[in-house]
Amino acid sequence: MGDRNADLKGIEAHTMAQAKEGDTVKVHYSSKLIDGVMIDSSERADPLEFKIGSGRLIPGFEEAVIGMSPGESKTVRVPPEKAYGLYRDDKVIEVDLKDLPSDIKPEVGMNLEVFGSDGKVIPVQITEIVDNKATLDANHPLAEQELIFDIKLIEIAE
Repeated sequence: MGDRNADLKGIEAHTMAQAKEGDTVKVHYSSKLIDGVMIDSSERADPLEFKIGSGRLIPGFEEAVIGMSPGESKTVRVPPEKAYGLYRDDKVIEVDLKDLPSDIKPEVGMNLEVFGSDGKVIPVQITEIVDNKATLDANHPLAEQELIFDIKLIEIAE
């Protein structure tokens, strides 16, 4: 009869760790739109390190990493609801140009930061200027977009 402990050690050696909520992981990734337009990639940089469940990344990306083992790769489609959300009309406001900082020359496409009623900084983009008014849009530029991620789990940090 063989050594029972030796048999168990062999089983443990073949069990791959899987990423779970609360783990700090390192991944390489690339992201693109459904039409193939590339958005971002970590391939020429250090791997992205984050804690699963921290809310630092979009939910669909974090969920995709759960259950992966180091060295594993996958491609996932993330719907807008688990990415940057759906476009919301209530995130668009019109302001008088005189209410914008006096040291800027407002232009369509310009990105600004405004303070919300709770004091938090909100990034906005000027989407229209008509007469003496500017339209500010706080929707993420990728709102309404389904995204495709290629993800490779590099490491689950100890």
